[in-house]
Amino acid sequence: MDIKAEVVHDAPMEPTPIKRPAPSVSLQRASAALASLFVGDALAMPVHWYYNTADIERAFPGGIKDLEAAPEFHPSSIMSLHSTRRGGRSGQDQGQPGSPEIIGSVILKDRRHLWGQANRHYHHGMQAGDNTLNAHCARVLMRSIIENDGRYSRDHFLQSYIEFMTADPPRHRDTYAESYHRGFFANLVAGKPPHKCGARTHDTPSMGGLVTIGPLAISELLQGTALTTVQATCREHLFLTHPDETLGRICDGYVALVAGLLLRDADEAPDRHLLEAARTTMGLDLAQMAERARTDREIVGGRYSTACYISDSWPSLLFLAFKYRTDLKAALLANTNLGGENAHRGAVLGGIVGLSCGMTVDDWFARLVDHQAIQAEMAALLSPFCTTGP
Repeated sequence: MDIKAEVVHDAPMEPTPIKRPAPSVSLQRASAALASLFVGDALAMPVHWYYNTADIERAFPGGIKDLEAAPEFHPSSIMSLHSTRRGGRSGQDQGQPGSPEIIGSVILKDRRHLWGQANRHYHHGMQAGDNTLNAHCARVLMRSIIENDGRYSRDHFLQSYIEFMTADPPRHRDTYAESYHRGFFANLVAGKPPHKCGARTHDTPSMGGLVTIGPLAISELLQGTALTTVQATCREHLFLTHPDETLGRICDGYVALVAGLLLRDADEAPDRHLLEAARTTMGLDLAQMAERARTDREIVGGRYSTACYISDSWPSLLFLAFKYRTDLKAALLANTNLGGENAHRGAVLGGIVGLSCGMTVDDWFARLVDHQAIQAEMAALLSPFCTTGP
């Protein structure tokens, strides 16, 4: 079965603005944000979707302090309940009679057998410094932009995504694919055009949808593209896999936050941009929330669930980003040890705090399993904006 469906050509684009060299400080922030996306994801990976923080303590006494491999046993894994034919849970599986299993036959080749086992870790067999599938998809996006002469193309990305996800053997080491991946490929196999394959399930408005948005927004903003155009491009990209209006509005606010942090003056603090993002997207007084909270757990896991749903994960992320805006390492450790949807939350948080402080955790970044490849991709993505003159 050939599922490499022909993609529809992009609609005519507006004229590309004249490129202008980005200030070196913006490039430093961009580099820090991209590196920190992968660091935040890898740090949280071994305790991803641990919903009881006591389970993190049992597996890693004192909590996660460094990059670690995924444990063999996952105390709160429900991977065995997830549909292998489409998005959602197996009990909600409404696949057509005779429809193929997506897991094992279309994506995640030779990994289907790992889904039917109780307490199987979502990232079974992954080593310290490994990245999850969604972080790999951020790399797919980056490579697509690089290969397309430095510009984003919906159709180029879709073809790259399809080729990456259906590779045999897989080009990544993950065991789990979120609902949106399964739904996309179920629709693709059913004959829908790639740009119409985004599936709607109970968890479509989730943090995982924002993982690829940061690199896209950074690339477009460094091109000198107007914010409203960048927001529209990012929303269109989001809806390829996460067609949800609520998530789309959060995405608009997230892109505005990326723009403010990336392009602010060299000596400007990140505070007002974080406060504005909380106010405009959620109506939150972030400064008051941070001042009143005695512990992170009061907010993340208390006031808001640690699950993936954007209504909880976005304000949780903003709280952590504001509290730890000048200390990336503390931000990522706090996020990891709070559990829940901490890997994708950590990827987006890493990008935001990386933009805020202009730094990554060099030791962790250097020890990512795919460090050299990621570093080369970052350099290729950002090189058009580097200048060699005075």
